[in-house]
Formats: sequence, structure tokens, C-alpha cells
Amino acid sequence: MSLSELISGVEAHEMTLTVYNADGAVEDLRERFADRNLTVEAGAADSGPDRFVTLDSDGTFVSATGLDDLLKEPSERTNFENDPYRPILDHLDETMFTSYSRRKMLAASREIEDRAWRVGKGQLHAGFQRISVLESQLETYSALGSRDALTVHTYGTPDIEIPTQTDFLIHAEGAEEIATSWFVAFDGADIDEMKCALLAEERDPGEFYGFWTYDPSTIDYIVSHLTSTYVPVDADGSGGESRFRPGR
Repeated sequence: MSLSELISGVEAHEMTLTVYNADGAVEDLRERFADRNLTVEAGAADSGPDRFVTLDSDGTFVSATGLDDLLKEPSERTNFENDPYRPILDHLDETMFTSYSRRKMLAASREIEDRAWRVGKGQLHAGFQRISVLESQLETYSALGSRDALTVHTYGTPDIEIPTQTDFLIHAEGAEEIATSWFVAFDGADIDEMKCALLAEERDPGEFYGFWTYDPSTIDYIVSHLTSTYVPVDADGSGGESRFRPGR
């Protein structure tokens, strides 16, 4: 299964947020989640609490929370461990986002890169579409690659000369999925709680469609696919390797 097929599989799951006893909040939530592939609709309930929302996936109940808590701005929520916003947001990973700009994609990537830096070991895989985009991130990825126990793999089509460096691996690939996909995947050093990934494809110029996930099995698949397809069996993780393979 290719990276594009994995994105399509996530896209096929329909998520619905239903707002009960508060019709006026529907438009607010539609605007708030406008960049997610999420249907927001009004529901009617004869019993139960006032002003609450439920999240369903393909018609199956997933989670519920109070509407007033969901509408609070982040600065108004102080108890992070018992944050009422989390029952909804925790289940929105692996829900498609739509029309993300490069700025948003870069911001999302930074969270995963930061986690890999803090853990300091394991594998980090990052796809930049083009080597010229990777070139603008050399300082960041050289720093990540300098972590002795962290192996860093980067991918891109060779639209410029491949940079010379010694801290991480560069896989110059001509495959279509490398040219169209932006991804950052951290294997958490085999610790499930630390695994995270972002995967998207550029369907329109400068607009990315994809998802982020903390699901260990999905992240394991992404890392396994990249490793088995693009990483040479003799790559020892010492950095500095690069090669070009035309698309198949």
C-alpha cells in the first residue's frame, strides 16, 4: 500500500460531530473545524444534558463532551490532564485535514521533530518532496542527526545538486509518491507512547491534504514502507549517504 493509498484509506472514514440542544453553535464549530474532513450537524435529544456534542465515525459512537467546554479557547482551559476538549481532539487524529498551507505543514512537522530531539534515539523519516526544500532545513536536520542514537532519513526528488553533509541520510528518489508527499514519521525508539507521524499529499499547488496520527500500528506501517522501499539494506545510519534512484 502506497502513501497515497494510506491517505485515501483515512479519507474514506466519515467523521461526524453532532451538536445537541444548541443549534446556534453549529456554524461556530463548522468554522473552527473548517480545515478538517469533518461533518458538523445539529441533533435533537429529548433527554440528557444541555448543550453537548458527540463524535461518530462511520455511524459508530466514538466520544462525547460538553459544548461549553469544547468552545473554550485554549487559554481558558487550565487542567491539561482532565481537559474536556481532549475526548474530541484525541479522536480526531487520523481524520483528514484539508487545504493546509506550507506554513501549517511546517508548524505541524516541528512538533514531531521536537519529540524526536527530546527522545534522542530511534528513527526519524522526513519527506520534503524536493531536495531544494530539504536544503532550506539543513541546519535543523543536521542538529537532529547529531543525536548519536537518532537515525535520520530524509527524502526528496533531486531538483538540485544533493547537499554534502555528514549528519543524516539523504535518499534522492524519483518515485511519484516522494515527489507529491510531505511526511514526518518518528518511530518513538520503539516506545508506542512516543510514536507520531504526519502524512499529506499536495493535491493542488501549495495545498496539502492528509492526517497526523499517534496510532502505533499506522506509524509502524509508514516507517516500514519507507524503509523497505527506499532505504538501502547497507545503510548503517551513520549519515552522509545519498543516491538517486529514478521513479519506478
